[in-house]
Amino acid sequence: MWPIIMNAVRGYAPYLVLPIAAGVGFIGYNFETLVSDRYTPYRDSVVERREERRLEEVGEQTESIKEHKFVPKTIFEKNVSPGLRKD
Repeated sequence: MWPIIMNAVRGYAPYLVLPIAAGVGFIGYNFETLVSDRYTPYRDSVVERREERRLEEVGEQTESIKEHKFVPKTIFEKNVSPGLRKD
């Protein structure tokens, strides 16, 4: 008798598991909606925060941002070894 039942369960497993999984998911989703806080405070985007932080760091290092000493004039000045710098 058990082999016949196990054969039937194995063959119809997707039809048995899918409704159970859907029911558990539906109940869990609604429970989480009731329990959790939906309010998410506004924050600046990651890119905006990074730009502000970089400007603050640059402001601490240089006297004026208008001088643009941190921007290389050509691509060849970007990764110059310390021995070859003209500072």
